[in-house]
Amino acid sequence: MLPSEGHHVLLQRLHVQTSLGQPQDEVPWSVGFCDCFSDMKTCCIAFWCPCITFGQIAEIVYKGSTSCGASGALYTLILLITGCSCLYSCFYRSKLRKQYMLKGGGCGYCMLHFCCESCALTQEYRELKSRGFDMTIGWHANVERNRGLAMAPVVEKGMSR
Repeated sequence: MLPSEGHHVLLQRLHVQTSLGQPQDEVPWSVGFCDCFSDMKTCCIAFWCPCITFGQIAEIVYKGSTSCGASGALYTLILLITGCSCLYSCFYRSKLRKQYMLKGGGCGYCMLHFCCESCALTQEYRELKSRGFDMTIGWHANVERNRGLAMAPVVEKGMSR
């Protein structure tokens, strides 16, 4: 299997597909905005250190072109300088919504991030997790992990004379 095939398989498996160029209807989020307490670990990390959760989301949303560390550091820098990291994270929520045809949009997303950043980040994290991503290993490791799913099992030859 070629390296690009693993990437292609991951995209096929995890992205919303359109058939024959026809636009599909928007789908609801797999978890609600206020369901953040049903995953306490993610909720606590998003509350106490949102740069980690944001970095993990950004790496997946941008398909590995930015790292978790770089995105998290930029998020922290924006937070420290302006106090408005919610505007930055709102942009990623919008991109996530477009990639997966999720319901919603408009300036309401910025209000979600402004009013409860940790709930918004937790929802985004859990949405990607429900779509098959292991958020702790990043984009490239997810591609590698899913590359194995597309390969046929190895058939061992029996003993021959």
